[in-house]
Amino acid sequence: MQVLVRDNNVDQALRVLKKKMQREGVFREMKARSAYEKPSEKRVREKADAIRRTRKIARKKAQREGLIAAPKRKVSAGGGR
Repeated sequence: MQVLVRDNNVDQALRVLKKKMQREGVFREMKARSAYEKPSEKRVREKADAIRRTRKIARKKAQREGLIAAPKRKVSAGGGR
């Protein structure tokens, strides 16, 4: 993973790096590997993840088909002029 530092702005580069790591699932992976997970707990977690994914896909499909309303977009507080 690579992040470019522009104008010696390390804080911004760190924020970008953290966002990339979050998207890639690095933090989730580190947390999962920090302690042993029993096989029964792993099965329960994976089943819950599968159910969550399925519901998310169904919700997105229903929104595309117009069966349920799409979530309202957030308006930024620092709006333009």
